[in-house]
Amino acid sequence: MPTRILIVEDDLDIAQLVARYLDKAGFMTELVASGREALQAIAAKAPGLVILDLMLPHVDGLEVCRIVRGNDATAAIPIIMLTARAEESDRIVGLELGADDYLAKPFSPNELVARVRALLRRAQRGPGPAVATKTLAYGPIALDTDRHIVSLSGEGVTLTAKEFLLLEYLLQHRGRVLSRDVLLTDVWGYRYTGGTRTVDVHVRRLREKLPVLTDALVTVKQFGYKLVDPAP
Repeated sequence: MPTRILIVEDDLDIAQLVARYLDKAGFMTELVASGREALQAIAAKAPGLVILDLMLPHVDGLEVCRIVRGNDATAAIPIIMLTARAEESDRIVGLELGADDYLAKPFSPNELVARVRALLRRAQRGPGPAVATKTLAYGPIALDTDRHIVSLSGEGVTLTAKEFLLLEYLLQHRGRVLSRDVLLTDVWGYRYTGGTRTVDVHVRRLREKLPVLTDALVTVKQFGYKLVDPAP
């Protein structure tokens, strides 16, 4: 069964262009033109991925993203924001609310397809080669690589697709200093052009959801991050 992708875009020409390229790539697409319709479609049947415009009638894209991420049943759906707003502040707000990726108009349809494939591939399989164990542990954090479940002291924690994959990568490479460029390439799955602030936003969200990482996930000034070994 092809992955169903929900395209939320009020410009019909752009929506049809995106759908045409995704259909050609083997995906199944559904088009809606407003934030209200998007929320109804997601509630009726969760898509495999959402391509979400920022400027929408009724309910804007940022609010749609916030609502989707605030519902445990839909919180893990991958979201790519597609918008005419190219300013970094708008991009960061979208990422702060839980978007996994961001592509500004005008865009290359082929690049969009590549990002969709990369995001779905990483969300389904995880970054890098498969690890021998099904569960990665770090202090009170337990990460199930097969079921994409994370818990903190036995309590479930809801992460987005990219938050999960970033945490998995950090656990697999604990003790190593990882540059932002390396994280973007290995976790996002391609040479990302949206700016390294993307990594910073996702790291901040991981620290908020998993407070044990506040001190353990160390910022290496002007370079990247290092996950130190947990305290005994």
